[in-house]
Amino acid sequence: MTRLLIVSPDVVNSNMAGPGIRYRELARVLAQHVQVTLAVPGTCDLPEEGIEILGYEPHADRLLREATAQADVLLVSGYVLRECPYLEEIGCPIVVDLYDPFIIENLYFHAGKPLADRSAIHRSDLAVLNDQLELGDFYLCASERQRDYWIGMLMANNRINPRTWDSDGALRGLIDVVPFGLRSRPLHADEPKLKGVRQGIGADDDVILWGGGVWEWLDPLTTIRAMPRVVEACPSAKLLFIGIRHPNPALPDSRMASRAVELSRELGLLERHVFFNEWTPYDEREAYLLDADVGISTHLDHLETHFSYRTRLLDYFWAGLPVVTSGGEALSDVVAAEGLGRVVGFEDVEGVSDALIDLLSMPDAKRQMAPAFARVRERFAWERVAAPLVTFCQAPHYAADKTVRVPQEGRTPYWRLPGRAWQILREEGVAGVAREARSYARWWRDQRV
Repeated sequence: MTRLLIVSPDVVNSNMAGPGIRYRELARVLAQHVQVTLAVPGTCDLPEEGIEILGYEPHADRLLREATAQADVLLVSGYVLRECPYLEEIGCPIVVDLYDPFIIENLYFHAGKPLADRSAIHRSDLAVLNDQLELGDFYLCASERQRDYWIGMLMANNRINPRTWDSDGALRGLIDVVPFGLRSRPLHADEPKLKGVRQGIGADDDVILWGGGVWEWLDPLTTIRAMPRVVEACPSAKLLFIGIRHPNPALPDSRMASRAVELSRELGLLERHVFFNEWTPYDEREAYLLDADVGISTHLDHLETHFSYRTRLLDYFWAGLPVVTSGGEALSDVVAAEGLGRVVGFEDVEGVSDALIDLLSMPDAKRQMAPAFARVRERFAWERVAAPLVTFCQAPHYAADKTVRVPQEGRTPYWRLPGRAWQILREEGVAGVAREARSYARWWRDQRV
């Protein structure tokens, strides 16, 4: 059986965010087909569910090094290869998950810093990304729109070339869509957490749920500005942000979250009609989803939106929760096409308030939309969306243009390097020589440590 090692860049525990949820769920699905080890920063307090969990420290971890020696396939994303450079010498096919285009997100995340600092961060991010685009054998992304973007990046890195094109003209064997998914089981909550329990929210109130973090590229301010008009029409309306502080302590506080709290205070809505949780534990979020009446997500018209994949919308689909969302991104298209709620314009305060009033005033909105939500839940089940990755892991292989990586002890002796360089130059061009030179330099550095 294939041995798959997934190295999560983010925490995987009862207080995790999107990346941790993604790798936890992918590991659970893949464990039905291959042997899975999920390596996580620090510790994990969740049940294993057929998965071997391995805690690691990025820069010096003997256990993770030993796990790589046993793996037949490695799955990485984000900054994992930068923080754990020894993973590049694993000697087996590497799957690179590009579902989160962090290089775009960081343009917004660091926008308040001096230009020189932002430029240095961007150059570093680009180097991390190009290393991934050179090293991978199979790539994952979240949508067909993202796939177009990443194909351009792969082409620029000479990963789409006569060899890869000859092996697969459609390139699905090089890069395919594995979006975020949904659990097939219904939502479950042991006890209520929201109506009649959360201070300030009554048992009969109408709850609008912002079901994810408040990041710099989102637009909670338009939603908050819409609330006075919503409350005028629906006095029992309450807006709850499920989390404004990322559970990873290494990440700074969100400037946008601070602005959202301050705007709510200025409008006299804070703790009256607008509420904020610091963060909601993973195993409690189902209770919030079950108790809410409408799910909302608004964002701005910018680059991140075009390539985004708002996973909070998937939670709303799972819960059968009527949706209000800004347009312009992949899942808002699903909302519009399937009739799952209302899609509004960017920064459209009146449009948001009209949509919320409409859905909150609709008798049995959840029941009326239930058939459409059922169709969408089947479409986005984790077992279904993970199929391309399952297929690859059941028959892993190197990309057609890649020379087979070998373990460190099998490195080419220095006196044979000129001949090796000439061979790679003929087969892979200058980019291949540069890639091999960097790999050899890393190996030589590690030998001297």
